[in-house]
Amino acid sequence: MSEHHASQKQSEAEAHSWGFATRLDDVSGQVAIAGVGEAEQTRASGRTTTEIAAQAVERALADAGLEPGEVDGIMRVPFGRDQFDQAAYHEHFGTSHPMWESDRGGGMVWAGTAPYEAAMALREGKARHIVNTFAVAWATQRGEMVGGPGEVHARELFKQNLEVPFGWFPQPVYFATIARRHMHDYGTTQEQLGSIAVACRRHANLTPGAVMHDKPLTMEEYLDSPAIVEPFRKEDCCLISDGGAAYVMTTPERARDLRQPLVEVAGVGMGNSFTGTHWSQQRAFTSTPQVFAAPVAFGMAGLDPPDVDVLTCYDPFTIVSLMQIEDMGFCAKGEGGPFVEGDALSFDGGRLPYNTHGGMLSHAYVLGIAHVVEVVRQLRGEAAAQVPGARVGVYGGYTGPQASTLILRRP
Repeated sequence: MSEHHASQKQSEAEAHSWGFATRLDDVSGQVAIAGVGEAEQTRASGRTTTEIAAQAVERALADAGLEPGEVDGIMRVPFGRDQFDQAAYHEHFGTSHPMWESDRGGGMVWAGTAPYEAAMALREGKARHIVNTFAVAWATQRGEMVGGPGEVHARELFKQNLEVPFGWFPQPVYFATIARRHMHDYGTTQEQLGSIAVACRRHANLTPGAVMHDKPLTMEEYLDSPAIVEPFRKEDCCLISDGGAAYVMTTPERARDLRQPLVEVAGVGMGNSFTGTHWSQQRAFTSTPQVFAAPVAFGMAGLDPPDVDVLTCYDPFTIVSLMQIEDMGFCAKGEGGPFVEGDALSFDGGRLPYNTHGGMLSHAYVLGIAHVVEVVRQLRGEAAAQVPGARVGVYGGYTGPQASTLILRRP
């Protein structure tokens, strides 16, 4: 083995020493998303989380052409208050039939792995039609929360003792530090981060349901916006909003008998970081666990990144978008800046149409579940910012300590 080759192998081993991929059964072609629905995505609305989720589920069932009594499985997120569980479903729809229920759904990484859990339930005959839903009323609840979503992080003892006292808190500070490091290591520029923000805003301007539908953003306006924590402008940061979404899963065979064109799951992957949410301990400071999740999903699907027509990623900050694009294999590590420049992420002619509904930066902060809805709509050919001829779409889920990759295709 040459000295160069040995050094390269050692570098690869070191790069992958900070996490691992979850072992998953092959579920390619075993589950389809047969219906999608979004609640109204708004600023503070006075609605409860349960009311928002109920609206999304109603619309997903109508989209699929199912009656409430035909849904016998429900998935929700493993935390949070007032999420739409089996009891809330029955109360809202006036039903009482037995339902399979799982707390391995909802948004974030679980918006990407819920189809895997559903495939297992469908395989074992535990349910026939399963709905996954997630909603937030964080804009309405803002007055009750200390530091917004950062309140959840502030409860962690590690952060309370080793991060907060040094002023390294909350999330904008974490990720601004990561962005600065990426700039230092790879030469990433402010304009390149701005390209992500501007592309997402343009897509939101074309999407009637987006919170920022009526707020255009040019590169000049982005650069003129004051920094809130270097190098971030407010446009580099996600919204705080009320909203939610839902999608219905079943077998491809049953889906063919329902209302919508078939969109099936081609691959699922889950990656994990050993350091959890403790950002200061992350060995691969400018990487995400997509390094581990994406290869599993693409391998299961028998596809490669160049096969992807549209990508949506959990985007709390522009730098997280850029890192996931690198880590999922759309470009080499450190080349994300040049890759996203200009119109590269645009739905109409970009090399990688990205967050074509606007993402969490400009559509709504509903923690990724609306990203999956957008991919389904793209593959059906009914999105507001439609990518011509889209057949393969990917969602990248993210929480920090974990990442998921969900690959959908139109057969």
